[in-house]
Amino acid sequence: MSVIEDIWARMEEQAERQAAEVARLDAVRAKGYVPSEVGPEIPEAPARGPVRMVEMMASYPKGDDGFEVKPSGFMGRKTLQRADSFDVMAAKAARHKKPAPFSSSQVAMGRFYRDLVEKHASAGMKCSSMESLSQRGSGSDGGGYMDAVLRDSARIAALHKRIGDGSALVVRRIRPSARGSRVSITDRRLVDIICLEEGTMSDVLRAHGWSVKSDHIKALTQALREALDRMMGPVNPQKASAVHFGSGCLPIWE
Repeated sequence: MSVIEDIWARMEEQAERQAAEVARLDAVRAKGYVPSEVGPEIPEAPARGPVRMVEMMASYPKGDDGFEVKPSGFMGRKTLQRADSFDVMAAKAARHKKPAPFSSSQVAMGRFYRDLVEKHASAGMKCSSMESLSQRGSGSDGGGYMDAVLRDSARIAALHKRIGDGSALVVRRIRPSARGSRVSITDRRLVDIICLEEGTMSDVLRAHGWSVKSDHIKALTQALREALDRMMGPVNPQKASAVHFGSGCLPIWE
């Protein structure tokens, strides 16, 4: 190879490295992309993770005694909300033109469990707010700090009991040499990975040594639906449902 050919080869190699670096940086910036509808105050932050754009709504007076619901964002702007596992799975289903995998009540139960566990885990931290720990329920005066901590602990234990000790996917009678690292997936671990660790069904399968297949994902999705339904507590179909308007939801523990 002549000197000129060697120089050209080095230049081409450098150009390829620069193009690869530009593509890498563009991919990183794309993860932190902020739509123009939310305004310039929200910075680009790739480490923020998946987000979804939402529009805040509020009720405004209309006429003498009427009201209308209109966007209430500052200067008509929308905002970003961090997407959790349920948002990610719903977005994936929408891209494939499929319905959301979980009902609104199941999603609400999963998020309630997450918030309750996170709040209880931070109960011993300095400057933890007693007001945020206390949950006023029917016939309750909120209690003191330790009463709120113990109440949250009891509620978490009740939810764990409702989840049960069952398994979403079980390793059948397969020799260890044939099944490799695959282990059974318990309902409790499935709920915790999705609700607390912001994982997806694929993450659950990989963490337990299972291959990511559609049949496995369907089985896990159904198992999570049933677990979330159990966490909501027993339902009597003979009784009429009621909507509660006020400072908070009615307790789900009785």
